[in-house]
Amino acid sequence: MTHDIVTDTTTPAADQADEQSRRERELTAKVLASFDGAKDERLKTLLQSLTRHLHAFIREVRLTEDEWHTAVEFLTATGHITDDRRQEFILLSDVFGASMQTITVNNEADGDATEATVFGPFFVENAPRIEIGGDIAGGAPGQPCWVEGTVTGVDGAPIPGARIEVWEADEDGYYDVQYTDDRVAGRAHLFTDELGRYSFWGLTPTPYPIPHDGPVGAMLAATGRSPMRASHLHFMVTAAGHRTLVTHIFVRGDELLDSDSVFGVRDSLVKDFVEQTSGTPTPDGRALGDRPWSRTRFDIVLAASGR
Repeated sequence: MTHDIVTDTTTPAADQADEQSRRERELTAKVLASFDGAKDERLKTLLQSLTRHLHAFIREVRLTEDEWHTAVEFLTATGHITDDRRQEFILLSDVFGASMQTITVNNEADGDATEATVFGPFFVENAPRIEIGGDIAGGAPGQPCWVEGTVTGVDGAPIPGARIEVWEADEDGYYDVQYTDDRVAGRAHLFTDELGRYSFWGLTPTPYPIPHDGPVGAMLAATGRSPMRASHLHFMVTAAGHRTLVTHIFVRGDELLDSDSVFGVRDSLVKDFVEQTSGTPTPDGRALGDRPWSRTRFDIVLAASGR
């Protein structure tokens, strides 16, 4: 009679690896279970999913304790530099593409509805109101730009009384909240007329860097990424019965369209800003003297609420 000899092929190293993996999995399971009692099911889903992804990241890259400390210091510095005029956490979300991905998830395609893009850190409540054809520049330096268009629903019907918030940087790349004298410039709000039309004078958009003197800028520098944003003009449009739209328009021909630091460019939002020579009559008869100017058209289509 012969007997099969069973040989144990495991090694101490393999045993240790299995034990290490078991400990890591057990810890993740324990943290997940700690949220089981959450009464809000959505909160429970968010926190448990975050835990799974965060633990998986730590295990995948074999995060060191020094790296963990560096991350904590980075987030602490991000909090310290954030105040009522600067939101470094939004900037951090922007440069990771998290802002754009959230926007993409939450603004599903609806016919020809205008695409949304990042909100950015420079929106300010209670911007002054202007009438149609008014000027948002407020003395900010830059080339005058005539902006006009309509606001309609996806059915093509005009939307009268839609509120349009607009804001932009000056030709030096600064928003008014970055000025030191507290003046308001480069921002305003207005309402569409009974046919859904709007128009205003702004500034021809120019490229500028996102704030890069803080932790987010240090991260970009460490990874060889540029802080530059493609030239753009911000819009936020609200109207009863319609989904709020936060978007920009971009300048066709800008060399930064393919490398915008916050991934905000959509092809459908790239517009022609047509240069006008000095002396060219303006749409509203405004006298600009010998100054050249530009003009563009942006027709906005709002999706219905709940879409």
